[in-house]
Amino acid sequence: MKKVAIVGVGQTKQEASKPHQSFAEMLYEAVKAALNDANMWFDDIGNVVSASSDFWDGRTISNMAIQDVTGTTYKKTESKVASDGTYATVYGMMRTLSEYYDTTLVAAHCKGSEGNTRIITNAIFDPLYQRAIGLDAISGAALQARRYMTKYGITEEQMAKVSVKNHGNARNNPYAQLPMDLKIDDVLNSRMISDPLKLYDCSPISDGAAAVILASEDKAKEITDNPVWIRGAGYSIDAFYLTDRDLAECDSLRAAASMAYRMAGITDPGRQIDVAEVYDSFSYQELMWTEGLGFCKPGEGGKLIDSGRTQMDGDLPVNPSGGVISAHTVTTAGLVRVVEAALQVRGEADKRQVPDVNTAVAHGTSGYCGQGNCVIVLGREK
Repeated sequence: MKKVAIVGVGQTKQEASKPHQSFAEMLYEAVKAALNDANMWFDDIGNVVSASSDFWDGRTISNMAIQDVTGTTYKKTESKVASDGTYATVYGMMRTLSEYYDTTLVAAHCKGSEGNTRIITNAIFDPLYQRAIGLDAISGAALQARRYMTKYGITEEQMAKVSVKNHGNARNNPYAQLPMDLKIDDVLNSRMISDPLKLYDCSPISDGAAAVILASEDKAKEITDNPVWIRGAGYSIDAFYLTDRDLAECDSLRAAASMAYRMAGITDPGRQIDVAEVYDSFSYQELMWTEGLGFCKPGEGGKLIDSGRTQMDGDLPVNPSGGVISAHTVTTAGLVRVVEAALQVRGEADKRQVPDVNTAVAHGTSGYCGQGNCVIVLGREK
């Protein structure tokens, strides 16, 4: 099968609020950066796949507001994914592989500052039973964190290490919202949000946008001498009701990762992957997701971070960008993971660069408590 490459990337700085920019102006900044990175313009783009949410945008058909800045007013086919930007990337990959288009622009945006997070994430839940009791993204995650801690003996200190590591990594990332020099006690003593999750266990509300340009194998060779190849991709979704799955497990992530690894020819992810960008909305989730990605056995995410392997100077750095816990732009955060992973493969991540990266993983989630997962393997080689 022919391969698809990432030939251009762009992102805005993730901020708590961008009142000086509209949705379209914010996204145009990211799209223009990706076009400039690939030395292309709108005329060179075959089609567009965008990721956004009607709930977060506060309008129906949220992609209608950004069609001019993505170039779809130039008689181009455009589709919207009402989910994370990693899914939009896979959709764009499929369109490119169809050979009907040789280039695809994938774009995502969200302004969390202009919505009510509690009301919006409450609407995700079942309207008859779960929504009425007031569940939202944070309280749902708290239930999952407690179940995970109880089943596997994960400690608050191990969760705090994720926050310390990732906020510290964010100091090297000019696009991150919350670069901080934290200590474990700072996390443990921060304000309780929803037991057992404290302030520094939780990601912030963010505004931001990101874009990547995909190209077919033949076209990529014309555009750049340094393509980043999509070696594998996988996605899976689990049961909707929280009570229909064990919240301490991440079966859909294991299935998505297995699909992506099989395509990429990866048999030992803990050794064959050089760096991972993981969707850590909450500190405990990085521990769970590293298990689901096969970096360690189930229940050993705490031991993995204790080992130091996921630190910047470890042999499997996780979230050198600072991760989602340092900047969480909903629907966009996963695409930012793709951008950051691509920069690592290209060797262009500046102060957050991991040495000698050949293979990187980008991970995104959808739904609540890791219901849906998407995994993309990127590499220098096809």
